[in-house]
Amino acid sequence: MHRPIPVSPAPGQESVWDYPRPPRVEPVAERVTIRLGGELIADTRDAVRVLETSHPPVYYLPLADFVRGALVDAPGSSFCEFKGAARYFDVRGGETVRDGAAWNYPQPTAGFESLRDRIAVYAGPMDECTVGGEVVVPQPGGFYGGWVTSSVVGPFKGVPGSAGW
Repeated sequence: MHRPIPVSPAPGQESVWDYPRPPRVEPVAERVTIRLGGELIADTRDAVRVLETSHPPVYYLPLADFVRGALVDAPGSSFCEFKGAARYFDVRGGETVRDGAAWNYPQPTAGFESLRDRIAVYAGPMDECTVGGEVVVPQPGGFYGGWVTSSVVGPFKGVPGSAGW
């Protein structure tokens, strides 16, 4: 399958096609929040993001910045060739529960140690996720956990036909 034609970024934007593979982790300067069930369940100024070719950034928030009870161990696991073995969490806010909507790497591989004790959350099942006050859009397709903001351009992996990118 051929590589898609990247959208040219405007000033202040990034193309996900300029992100590296293997991915890199970098700190986030902006405030990141997550709301579910009408409640603010996470609020931090200490997030990091993982940048990988063709993917919008995946944001990882410190476990300590989630309200108590917002994350409950869930069944399931997966393996990333770069980050290692992931475990999953159900996410709770108010009376709302989203099964398996968060994950982390309790023993990340070399180069990704900064992800230990950090949690990533799928934006789609949440009421709202924000970066710097901007409401994010979930990465297309439902499998990947990237957050799309106005600062990134694609096309993004996850759209129909992108399996071979």
